[in-house]
Amino acid sequence: MDIIRELEKEFMKKEITDFKVGDTVRVAVKIKEGDKTRSQAFEGIVIARKGSGIKETFAVRHISFGEGVERVFQVHSPQIDSIKVIKKGKVKRARLYYLRKRIGKHTTVKEEREVAKSGTDAGVGEKSIS
Repeated sequence: MDIIRELEKEFMKKEITDFKVGDTVRVAVKIKEGDKTRSQAFEGIVIARKGSGIKETFAVRHISFGEGVERVFQVHSPQIDSIKVIKKGKVKRARLYYLRKRIGKHTTVKEEREVAKSGTDAGVGEKSIS
């Protein structure tokens, strides 16, 4: 069994963008047309992430002309050029399949905000005497 894992490590990508379910991502997919290769972006919300190792997959969903479109990608696929996180989502579920039944603004996910940490707390809790 260890031999299989060692062989899989050779084919796994080294640098993978850290993303989770609920994030809005832009996946650049390599598309071959004749002799030329181009990159096409697919942007949407990650609704599921399954598997581990080289078999790990994630599903991305977005609305196109009023129809829901879902694509499942392999994380370590050579067809994926890049994965960029556009927006971090704040969700309490591991799978967001309930978004399939929602329409319009109800399909939005709350955004996770990062608090800026400063080295000094200038002016906080201090009173000036004049």
